[in-house]
Amino acid sequence: MPGVTVVLLVSSGAAWESRALTALNEHPGTVLLKRCVDVADLLAAARTGQADVAVVAADLPGLDQGVVDDLLQHGVHVVGVAPDPELTEPRAARIGIVTVLAADRAAELAGLVADLPDGATPSVPAYDDRPVPDPTRPAPGRADGPADGPAGRVLAVWGAGGAPGRTTLASGLAGELARRGLTTLLIDADPHGGAVAQQLGILDEVSGLLSAARLVAAGTLDERLATVQRRLSDRLRVLTGLPRPDRWAELRPGTLTAIVERAREGVQVVLDTGFSLEPDPGDVTGRPERNGLTREAVAVADEILLVGSADPVGLARLARALTDVHEHVPDPRVRVVVNRMRPTLGWREADVVAMLSGFGAHLGVHFLPDDQPAVDRALVAGRLLVESGDSPLTRGIARVLDAVAGVAG
Repeated sequence: MPGVTVVLLVSSGAAWESRALTALNEHPGTVLLKRCVDVADLLAAARTGQADVAVVAADLPGLDQGVVDDLLQHGVHVVGVAPDPELTEPRAARIGIVTVLAADRAAELAGLVADLPDGATPSVPAYDDRPVPDPTRPAPGRADGPADGPAGRVLAVWGAGGAPGRTTLASGLAGELARRGLTTLLIDADPHGGAVAQQLGILDEVSGLLSAARLVAAGTLDERLATVQRRLSDRLRVLTGLPRPDRWAELRPGTLTAIVERAREGVQVVLDTGFSLEPDPGDVTGRPERNGLTREAVAVADEILLVGSADPVGLARLARALTDVHEHVPDPRVRVVVNRMRPTLGWREADVVAMLSGFGAHLGVHFLPDDQPAVDRALVAGRLLVESGDSPLTRGIARVLDAVAGVAG
């Protein structure tokens, strides 16, 4: 309707609703399309393509980032109304609501909505002197207290298919970081079904990653991230992965980045990732890409540890993976880790380095020995490698970490 803003309203019977209805019905520049009963009704009405703005109670049950994103995709901008905007704005900003109007000013709602330029998102300063909160900044007064220090480093362990040892390396690095006195979070971000929980003997039916994703959607990640982590020691926490491979679709794009950026405040983060960076072809369902989670993991990392086996098949996959990471990630910082190196293969470390030199830039090539006894001891006990005693493999992982930290060998 030219010159008129079409509005959807859902308030769950809030006290300000009657004033908002009166204002919207009396203003010549607004038309109330529907009073929705809940979030599902709101989304159904928005998908008809007739509405321009949704006016919602900021504390509406079920209102989260996914709902706001869905509304925006259908061209419906969101205005929140709250009794106390000072308390509501940080969470609202984190789920994508830029404007929150005080409930006692509901009579001004129609004027705010009608004055919006076509396609624009309203901004609070036009109707309020308070600045719009920055959704990327943590909210004050977090339940888990202040960060331990400056932002920690994010390491993503990635490698091609064929079980080259991604999880073994990721958990080994996390354990070594914790042993060195650095608070560390190990995140299982494998969209094909992670194995960190099984490897470390964590019997937990609740996925830490999916729980954190729900906190991101609800805008409460800052306050509650610590509650979805599993504590293995004073310095090591784990965010367990998907309980079943088919649940990858519950992780919206950007969710892992939000989790990592919040988690790295004062701690080191190690990401155990999937095996493929390839885009999913032909998916028109609107679901997230399955491999998008792995691409997001390597993109958010400060450094990528690309792991591959030392045998002929593993090295061929490693070479292709080195090419792939440069195609999919802008200016990646890649460190190559050749796993299960053994003299019976018949080549030296220098031969492997020379072979990999033509497949893409990297920070260096590191070798881990074929130390199955150490891996078996840790797996059977459900423990970290560093907890299972000194071994050639633990010493090799420590040398990799020294290189990452810039410690001279």
